Amino acid sequence: MTEAARVTEAAGVPGPAAARPAGQPAMLVLEDGTVFRGTGFGAPGEAFGEAVFNTGMTGYQETLTDPSYCRQIVAMTAPHIGNTGVNDEDDESRRIWVSGFVIREPSPVVSSWRATRSLADDLRARGVTAIAIRDTRALALRLRAHGAMRAAVSTTEDDPAALLARVRASAPMTGADLAREVSTPVPYVVRPPGGTPARFRVTAVDLGIKSATPRALAALGCEVRVLPATATAGQILATEPDGVFFSNGPGDPAACGYAVEAMRGVLSARVPMFGICLGSQILGLALGLRTYKLKFGHRGVNQPVRDLATGRVRITSHNHGFAVAMPASAGFGTAFGPAQVTHVNLNDGVVEGLRLTEAPAFAVQFHPEAAPGPHDATGLFGEFCELMERHRRPRGTGQAPAGATGEGA
Repeated sequence: MTEAARVTEAAGVPGPAAARPAGQPAMLVLEDGTVFRGTGFGAPGEAFGEAVFNTGMTGYQETLTDPSYCRQIVAMTAPHIGNTGVNDEDDESRRIWVSGFVIREPSPVVSSWRATRSLADDLRARGVTAIAIRDTRALALRLRAHGAMRAAVSTTEDDPAALLARVRASAPMTGADLAREVSTPVPYVVRPPGGTPARFRVTAVDLGIKSATPRALAALGCEVRVLPATATAGQILATEPDGVFFSNGPGDPAACGYAVEAMRGVLSARVPMFGICLGSQILGLALGLRTYKLKFGHRGVNQPVRDLATGRVRITSHNHGFAVAMPASAGFGTAFGPAQVTHVNLNDGVVEGLRLTEAPAFAVQFHPEAAPGPHDATGLFGEFCELMERHRRPRGTGQAPAGATGEGA
């Protein structure tokens, strides 16, 4: 038997001759040769990407449209998905970014008054291939034991070995520069609601930003100018911001050298800076730390994080497969002054926050915009506003970037 043909039917999952629920036969093939057979829903076809799992019991619409899931096949560990359908308000970006979707059992009923369509209908309309398998627990345990791995979902391929060969020929996540792919192609502005005058001007670097983030800042009185991922420090500072925000995003942070250089320029200018998720990893690289790929990542709305200064534990929303390596000590020196690790994950000790202690810059690995997720960390947006207030400086005559007009999402 050739290496490409070494496939293993996962335990508890019906094989080709076994009875399946009504629907189109489909299979999920992992890079290690494990095969999960099930029923296709959503769009027929094939999807390739990195197989990961999300531990949240809700928030599937926000998950599907989160740019940080670009080029990933997401398995939801909650048993029923689709109960609340899909609406027109909860998308976190302009499209679905996941490559494929895996669940245990799609809900046959849509029960929310906000729903305008079912999950299956939405996936079909947007061309996303999905599969329902009996044992998402076995899949999650395999990914925990062996790590996130390349995979494919197919409703068209009958030969697992043939699909496995194409999985192993697909691109890995390590080294992938995906922020450019998901970022806005042109600048746009999100203003405070109801015509309220802006208190602060924030320039956000879109590495894969979710819609909830500029809305959260706008609700606090910020005019948020969103720039493409490749914006230079000069372009960022030309907007004369009171503060700069580096967003979440997909891929390998080590491949985003352009963002690291922009971050260093912002730090040198001592403009208040706040970053989340990929933005936190970019700060770590700018400070001279390294990043690495986590075995299976943190994805879900139930991740416990401890604030090292206060001892407070927040339950937070996460979506990241890379992390900043822990420095030799919680306090460490950088080219921009002393810095410290501010938060750690209680499950595995991963760095979850960084701060410069003598300059106005901090970042967290988790998602304070809570879309989806708990609201434990939403106060960090207010902390960013307080930082901008303390370091506010008079503006000159700089102009906003061309095209940065109108409302964005």
